[in-house]
This record gives sequence, C-alpha cells and structure tokens, in this order.
Amino acid sequence: MDFLFVQVLTGLASGSALFLAAAGLTVIFGVTRVVNFSHGSLVMLGAFLGVTLLPMLPREPEWFAPMWFALGALGCAAAVGLAGAVLEMTLLRRIYAVPELFQLLATFGVVLMAQDAALWIWGANDIPLPRPRWMRGAVEIAGQRFPVFDLVLIGVGLLVLGLLWFMLRRTRLGVLIRAATENRVMAGALGINQRALFTGVFALGSALAGLAGVLMLPSGSANLHIDLTVIAEAFVVVVVGGMGSVPGAYVAALLIGVLQAVGIVFLPKITLVMVFLVMGLVLAVRPAGLFGTVVTESHAVAHAFVGPTPRAVLWLGGAALLLALLAPLLAGPYALTVLTEALVAVLFAASLHFMMGPGGMASFGHAAWFGIGAYAVGLAVKFLALPFPAPLLLAPLAAGVLAAVLGLLLVRLSGVYLAMLTLAFAQIVWAVCFQWVEITGGDNGILSLWPPLGAWGFYWLALAVCAGGAVGLRLVLRAPFGVALRATRDSELRAEAVGLDTRRLRLLAVTIAGAASGLSGAVFAYAKGSVFPGYAAIPHSVDALLMVLLGGIQTLSGPVVGAVAYTGLYDVLLQVTDSWRFVLGLVILGLVLAFPHGLAGAALRWWGRVPGTGA
Repeated sequence: MDFLFVQVLTGLASGSALFLAAAGLTVIFGVTRVVNFSHGSLVMLGAFLGVTLLPMLPREPEWFAPMWFALGALGCAAAVGLAGAVLEMTLLRRIYAVPELFQLLATFGVVLMAQDAALWIWGANDIPLPRPRWMRGAVEIAGQRFPVFDLVLIGVGLLVLGLLWFMLRRTRLGVLIRAATENRVMAGALGINQRALFTGVFALGSALAGLAGVLMLPSGSANLHIDLTVIAEAFVVVVVGGMGSVPGAYVAALLIGVLQAVGIVFLPKITLVMVFLVMGLVLAVRPAGLFGTVVTESHAVAHAFVGPTPRAVLWLGGAALLLALLAPLLAGPYALTVLTEALVAVLFAASLHFMMGPGGMASFGHAAWFGIGAYAVGLAVKFLALPFPAPLLLAPLAAGVLAAVLGLLLVRLSGVYLAMLTLAFAQIVWAVCFQWVEITGGDNGILSLWPPLGAWGFYWLALAVCAGGAVGLRLVLRAPFGVALRATRDSELRAEAVGLDTRRLRLLAVTIAGAASGLSGAVFAYAKGSVFPGYAAIPHSVDALLMVLLGGIQTLSGPVVGAVAYTGLYDVLLQVTDSWRFVLGLVILGLVLAFPHGLAGAALRWWGRVPGTGA
C-alpha cells in the first residue's frame, strides 16, 4: 500500500508538469479558438533554452541554488512567451478569419520549421540537464525515498492553478478573457481590443508552455521529439477536462498522470495507450469533457461544394489519367515507385476528405484505418497464407467493420471532440501494433509481402484500385446519399425535420471512409512489401490532413490535387536539401497565406465559380 501511495505521488508530479503545458493550450483555445499544433514546439523551445541557460547560473551558495533555478526557469518562460507573442502577431493574426482546419495546417508548418531550427542550433542528440545536489535530493515518504523535485512540481502545479484562477476570477484581464471565451463577437461589439487580448493570451499560454519545458528537464532531456509527444498528451488533457476549462485541465492532467504511474506497474502492456483510453471513455460518457460545454461558436467553416465539374477539370483529369497509364513506358523504376506512392496518397486523402468535407467530420487519426488495412494484408499472408489478391479484398472489409464500430461513438460527437476521439483510436491501434510483438512483429514489422506481379503490373493495379476508389467516392457524393450527407452537415436539425436519419448517414460516411482508407493501406503494404506500426502513427494522420487542406476541402478535386502536390513536394525536398522540414513548413505557410482555401479552392475562385457549382 505504501508503494502504491508513492506511485500516486509520482503520477501527481508528472501530471502537474503536463498541466502546465495543457493550461497554456486551453487558455489559448478558449479565447482564440485556434487549435495550436505548434504549442508542443513552444514546450520544446523552453526545454532547449533551459539546458542552455540553467547550467550557466551560479550553484553557490548551495542554499540559494533553488532560487537561481526558479529565476532561470521564469526567464526561459518569459522568453518563450515573447516568442509566442511574435508568432501570434506575425502569423496567426493573419489567419483568424480562415477555416479552423487551415489554422491547424499553418501551425503544423511552424512545427516543421521549429524542428529544423532546433536541429541547427542544438543538434540532433538529446541534451540532459546537469542536476545540482538539491535537485538530486530525496525525502522519505511511507518508508520509501521520494525525489524532492517531484514535490516541487506538485507545488508548482497548484501554484499555477491558483494564480490562473485568481487572474480569471478576480482581475479585469480575467473578465475580458472569460468574455471572449464565452462569445468573441459580443466581446468585440462591446469595445474589447481583441488584437491586444489575443496577443496577451497567446503570450501567457506560450510562457506556460516554456515553463513546462524547463520543469520537464530534471526527469528527461531536451530533444527534437518533445513537440509531438507533448502536444498529443496536452490535447488529450484539454479535451478530457473540457475545452477552455483550466480547472478541468488540472483534474484531467492529474488523473492521466496517476493512471500512467500506477498503470506502468500493474498494466505495463497498455501504458502507451492509457492516456487515449481515458479520453475515449470520458468522451463516450461526457462528449464535452469533464468540465466543458460544447463549443457552438465557429467561424469560416469550410464546406465542400458539389456541382457540375468544369470542362477544364475534365480535360485536365483525362490528361493526367492518360499520362498515368503511360507512366511505366516513360518513367524509370524510382519514378514509378514515387508515382505508386502518390496513387496511394490520392485514395488516402480522398477517403479523409469524404468525412471532412461533405461529411463535416474532422479526423486527426485517419491513419488508423490505413494501418488496419495494411495489417489485414500482413496478417492474412503471415497466418492464413491467403494468396494474392484475397488479402487486398479483406483489408477494406476489416477497416470498414472497425470504422463502423467506432462510428457508433463518433456520431455522438462533433468538432474538436470528434477529431480527438479519432486521434485516440489511432494511437491505440499504433500501440497494439507496436506492443503485440507475437502477432504483429512489433517494431520489426511484417516482411516479405511482395505481390506476384512485376513492377509495371503492380503499378497498373495500384492505378486501377486507387484511382477507381477515388472516383467511386466522388460518385457516392454525387448520389442521393451524398446530398443527404451534406444536408446533415449543413443543418442537422433541418435534415432530421425532413425525415433524414442523420446519425445513420454519418455512420455510413465513417464506414465508407474507413474502408477506402484501409484499401489504400493494403495497396501501400504490397508496394512496400512490409507493414510497420508507423503506418497508423500520428504523423501519418497529419500527412493526410496536409494533403486534404493543401488541395482544398471545398472541392472534390482538392484531395487529389493536394495528394499529388504534397507527395511531389516531399520527394523533391528530400533529394535537394537536408533542411526539407523547414522548407516544407515555409511552403505550407505560404500556401495557407496565399491560398487560404487550398490549391483547388483557389482555382475554383479563379474560374469565377460560386459556392454550390464547384468541381
């Protein structure tokens, strides 16, 4: 029992550190409604500044060393807060009026640029913080030694919670923040300077992120992987606690920290998914989180238009298809491999767009179905010895069935909550593939899945399957089902009033999108001759989002354009520069600023077409 008590204290310490990162994110979202993917980069920046600045501070006299550490940590937090304010004024202020998902795309561009910038300055190796004597100290609790710094973390978490509560409830700034959180439009009409408020809130949230990065150093190190690791867990905390609720973020962070600390002892096999299991269970019971309310305020929502296809698009599509058919005669082996990956990307992106555009259901974990389809092929070959092409037919069935099961929960949610539940499921799929070594091979994957076709034959098969799948999705959206699905997206109450079963329509959309994504994963598994857990990982889901948003979510041609553009750009950058992340992030930012509705959406407007008559 004493051991369990100490583990709970350890969980409270790690949860307090996580709260600092999540508190900044929840304050920023509450006011600006920006899903800031670059928040993890601010935590990473705080960690790197910490390992740079803190070792320079005096350590003598020993009794004053903790004060120097505190001053250094606050200095790093202030520097990160200033960086956040600059980010808000130079970038985010320009894109508040664009659809929310394009804001996510822009902040992911910042993530890519920050990763390469940190690589240039601090290098690729992990940098630990040299710990002074006071930080290595321990006290005896319940007969066991407990680190002093973990007690400090618990105290800092409570202190920050108290200060935030006081600021929000007892100061004029807090009144303005709560007013903007409740209704930004009304707050602006009452004369509140929203520019100054947004910048101040972003600086505050960024400073908390920087402080979290510094305080995570004694139990870890500064490295280039902090950003994505932290942002995933911080999103979970914000969603479980309730979007915009600081007390909710604190309770959720402590809950997750304790469950992880206790689970690693009693249930080590599921520690990787513990966070996301908690989120899934909470959202299943309380769709708005523990302390949250459903956010109905939105701005500039991007809707997919479906209408007569412009003749120019038909000619371009026909020419592209002809070139694709002749590609084996014109391109070498490497180019053919890249083209095959582009075809897979087209179907993958089209399946996500099916949910996001006409379906109005954003997904942050679409790679789950892709990974399920790939592993359906791998397991069918490895254990059932099914001959080709039977596994290719099994993959969409497996992905579609599991998508339908998860869809029973998804149809109860909307907005960010729905997107985060898909992220949770994708992380669970990844963890199962990574940890169930006896079945999936773990990180070693499943190998030797080459199809009994030559390079040309498999390319033409991939073209038929992926292009045919994308066209099939397009035809479904032009059918009565697609019209009903868009009606559900545009106004669920009106759709139900005319007799449409909105939940059933959304469930079918999730199932179809999952099956199509699984089919793309199956083709990819055969193209690579192997399957690995990374196929279902978060970065792969982000790739799909990038493709859809780059092409433009408003048009049915958008995912095709985005998939080809992203695949080609990625391949070119890998060959011409080692700093491909920075350049890719810069290109993404440029595209968001220049084409806030995506490449295909910009073309739609250039042709002078109006909403409802696009490609």
